[in-house]
Amino acid sequence: MSKRTNYISWDEYFMGVALLSAKRSKDPATQVGACIVNQKNKIVGAGYNGLPAGCNDDEFPWVKQGSFLETKYPYVCHAELNAILNNIGMDLHGCRIYTALFPCNECSKAIIQAGITEVIFLSDKYAGTDSFVASKNMLDKAGVKYRKVETSIEQLNLSYKETDV
Repeated sequence: MSKRTNYISWDEYFMGVALLSAKRSKDPATQVGACIVNQKNKIVGAGYNGLPAGCNDDEFPWVKQGSFLETKYPYVCHAELNAILNNIGMDLHGCRIYTALFPCNECSKAIIQAGITEVIFLSDKYAGTDSFVASKNMLDKAGVKYRKVETSIEQLNLSYKETDV
């Protein structure tokens, strides 16, 4: 018997971890996850968009429109920042980050400061907005590479049935 050949690539695996992390988000509109990986393909951090630890997510708004303090925006930590803050306590220089959505300018600042050298993203749906133009400008100037994930699969199904293992 020879080894299985239809296994997923490293990019598909780590983007899958980012997408699975996004499922922890309580945001009703947008769920984003991120996964940080070192040069040895070891996961060193993961995060999703949500409120900071210690803040009860039932006591804060989740709406997108209205006066600033009545929306989610001043309270929610983005997935990339959470992945950086949730890292296992190691230096992130030279790591890469997988994220479901291209990072905003605030997250790009944290990515650059953390020493992450590559961003792999799934969606760039806000590409033309000022925040994301600024993000790409900073990443370019700092020498941080970014690329859209390449995959030949459209979806990956998981099962929690014992008989499927």
